Amino acid sequence: MNLLLDALIFMSAALVVVPLGRRLGISSVLGYLCAGLIIGPGGAHFIANPDEVLHFAELGVVFLLFLIGLELQPRRLWTMRRNVFVLGSAEILLTGTAIGAVCYWLFATTATVALIIGFALSLSSTAFVLQLLSERRTLATSHGRTAFGILLFQDIAVIPALAIISILAVEATHTRTLSPLSLLAVVVLLVAVRYCLRPVLRYIASTGINELFAAAGLVLVLGIGLAMESVGISMGLGAFIAGMLVADSEYRHQIETDITPFKGLLLGLFFMAVGMSADLSLLAREPIAVVGATLGLVALKTVLIVPVARLGGLSVGDALRTAIVLSQGGEFAFVLLTAAAGGGLLADEMVAFVILVVTLSMISTPLLSQLAERIMGNRTEEKHTFDTPGDQANPVVIAGFGRIGQIVARVLSMHQIPFTALELDPRQVEFVRQYGNEIYFGDATRLDALRSAHVPTARALVLTLVDVDTSVKIAGIIRRTWPHVAILARARNRRHELLLREIGVHFVIRDTLLSSLALAEDLLMRLGHSPTAARESVAAFREHDEATLQRQAAVFNDEAAFHQTTLEATEELKQLFADDASRRP
Repeated sequence: MNLLLDALIFMSAALVVVPLGRRLGISSVLGYLCAGLIIGPGGAHFIANPDEVLHFAELGVVFLLFLIGLELQPRRLWTMRRNVFVLGSAEILLTGTAIGAVCYWLFATTATVALIIGFALSLSSTAFVLQLLSERRTLATSHGRTAFGILLFQDIAVIPALAIISILAVEATHTRTLSPLSLLAVVVLLVAVRYCLRPVLRYIASTGINELFAAAGLVLVLGIGLAMESVGISMGLGAFIAGMLVADSEYRHQIETDITPFKGLLLGLFFMAVGMSADLSLLAREPIAVVGATLGLVALKTVLIVPVARLGGLSVGDALRTAIVLSQGGEFAFVLLTAAAGGGLLADEMVAFVILVVTLSMISTPLLSQLAERIMGNRTEEKHTFDTPGDQANPVVIAGFGRIGQIVARVLSMHQIPFTALELDPRQVEFVRQYGNEIYFGDATRLDALRSAHVPTARALVLTLVDVDTSVKIAGIIRRTWPHVAILARARNRRHELLLREIGVHFVIRDTLLSSLALAEDLLMRLGHSPTAARESVAAFREHDEATLQRQAAVFNDEAAFHQTTLEATEELKQLFADDASRRP
């Protein structure tokens, strides 16, 4: 009964405080923190044991990291190695050393205590920052990717930090050391997941029961997370690795769709639990010390992270945005500090003080970020609610309604063929609607949006998006989920076309191909070639280019073979034109 009452209190507080905060322009994350402050021991005292709630709510972070792992395939992680390993290590080294030195100088602590606090406060909140960036749709921007890379390294660095604390502790009760047998068990588990998951999911899919996918996703995340935790690895990092291992599965988008609601609810609970854990009585007793430490932490991290972000090639403005979103303390500070206190390395009073500072720094981040965007002239679009397409199932769905999508739509309209258009740019949607076109604001990478647009019953999907990664992702979703739907796609360049061909897109054409050939044909005629000769020359080039693409597609993932095929194609083209020249009078 108490559990149901607590759940009712949590949901009621969230339903009241979070929407009210959004009306005031406050992010949902800050709303959840405020709700936690209100109902926790420092507020109305509706919930008496915030630590127990926080431990359970950390599952929200686990689900979040699993979903991130689904999106981040190993080859993409390698492309991010500079942001992850160079910038991440630089941030921890710089900010951790500086904060530790300040603690050692101001509070006359031991070097060990100063280093522990310095490292703990150098970490930012993965859950908080990613939720904030997702809400503002800036995760894919340059500063969003940089922030994510640094956060990822921080999460990895927590593991050796916990191991070191367990060695230094007088009586380590919160951490375990990794034995060779434990590591072997982890490796065996991950290999089993990598190679056995697809047959299991294929069997589940054959049952036709959608709820089983949700159950499979929960078992996967919780099972691997608990297995990792049992050998001393954080559940979050274990879930992230699991997500990466199944990122290539054809069912990953279905798992993502089923897991997302659980992630959202548990993350909200996590932020509320963080708010409840703050000791507001300490703020009342020592307001100057607490506020001063919070402002000092935020200012110091901001100042030090700016040059780290600049090292990654960001502009001054983007470097400042990165520094501000990473300026708070993080949830892993709670884990590290609690472990240190349990081992006798830190006094409970010091831990309570630092946790309160971390919580207040989280509250300051969305406010500072909003203020910075206003000062720097943020151009990000206002938040819009996705449209729900009508009940009519049209034979054609157009994903992306830019110049190419509009031309295709006009041709369809000439033949009175109805279509459904999805566009992610709200300004483009409003502009096109002024001229009476049926277009919906929606994200074509989401399974629910594709279903709402009646893609499963469509005859064809026209894919015209500019962004290569998004285009390839959508094509992959359609081919795996609804293979009977024909995909006709535009490609920005040769690599984009090869990626789409690898997925199995039915028709793909590069942006510049036809216009370049038409221009070349007209140029040849102006230079004295006959219309027939010019047309045949262009046709020969296109035929050769198509044959080359077919060969390159076969060895696209073999870098050496691909390079050799490109060289051979160049020589063949030279020979082709030499033969043409020899036949001319």
